Amino acid sequence: MILLDTNILIQILKGDKITTDKVESLPESIAISSISAMELYYGAFNKKEVRKIEKFISLFEIIHLSREISTKSIKLIQTYAKSHNLDIPDSLIASTAIVNRCKLLTYNVRDFKYIDGIELS
Repeated sequence: MILLDTNILIQILKGDKITTDKVESLPESIAISSISAMELYYGAFNKKEVRKIEKFISLFEIIHLSREISTKSIKLIQTYAKSHNLDIPDSLIASTAIVNRCKLLTYNVRDFKYIDGIELS
């Protein structure tokens, strides 16, 4: 399974054909983290955009936070927050990928490449 990072979802919402084609051609099933869903809603400009995001998100399987994901995220923050400036949303997305054995598709490889156990796509 492939977990899409928020930046991939944003590019699709913006109509980026290269990103859309890339995601549509993925051979594995696709999911998103509930954190990415929250980030998209948070960034919406108005209620019309919220409805657009709601429809868009419904196309994907959403992986919700669990005790295991939260525990892993705490460890990642403990390990990488000060040395690599890992923030909470990225630690939760990374933890979701690691715990669920998903590859993470992101345009921000530098935000995740140092994390042990993550597989980037």
